[in-house]
Amino acid sequence: MLIDLQKDGQTIKSLVHPGRDAIFWVLERAPDKIRFVAGWPFVYTNVWKSIDPETGKPTPDPEHKPALGKRIDFCPSLWGGKDWPSAAYSPKTRLVYVPAQNNFCGGFVGVKEPLEPGKLWLGTKEEDITLTVRPGSDHHGELQAWDPATGKKAWQHNFRWQLMATVLATGGDLVFVGGTNDRMFRAFDAKTGDVLWEQKTNSGVTGAPVAYEVDGTEYIAVQSGWGVDAERIQDKLAKANIGVSDNVPQGGVVWVFKVKQP
Repeated sequence: MLIDLQKDGQTIKSLVHPGRDAIFWVLERAPDKIRFVAGWPFVYTNVWKSIDPETGKPTPDPEHKPALGKRIDFCPSLWGGKDWPSAAYSPKTRLVYVPAQNNFCGGFVGVKEPLEPGKLWLGTKEEDITLTVRPGSDHHGELQAWDPATGKKAWQHNFRWQLMATVLATGGDLVFVGGTNDRMFRAFDAKTGDVLWEQKTNSGVTGAPVAYEVDGTEYIAVQSGWGVDAERIQDKLAKANIGVSDNVPQGGVVWVFKVKQP
């Protein structure tokens, strides 16, 4: 995300990205190069020992670094602290809203095999990839709100299981997100994190919500359809008998909602 960041009395033309590697990155897009500004873990990770405060280069913990012929476990899982779903930024609140995965861990045995064009290549056997939950954890999905200028978390809403969907922040101080296995689509107060509204849909909402206006009326549209990574996490949890079933209905339905003015 390209954000004009107000930090230490200066305006920074920043690049902000909460990454799959569990690090919340704040970079500066300078005329000659991209410069490291700050970085911090936004979910639990045992992969990184430190981040160089000058260069931003992370130092991996060798105990959790994948290796050939040896099983290595690590946190977060292969789906990371945040996978492909996009975070959102609100210029009004100056907060970044992150669909995070926390307390999921994983592991695999590295295998040396040739790359065959057109075929899946993982560096391991797909059936050997595990998904586990961190001991003592009581939730795994988190909708987080961060101030990228200070590195402080403004609020967080927890979900029992995964949160795998793109976030939408609107000019009316609302944050919309689906991504949970209860098939809900929810609206949050962008400033406080309070749940303001929710609607159960036909399937799990992994699509990206959009906001648009017609004749002065604001609408929110989103596709409800479970699959890909959300479904794979669900299947892994079900097979491990961790407390969920694999019964999330499939579907492909576009839902449209009208935003009523207070």
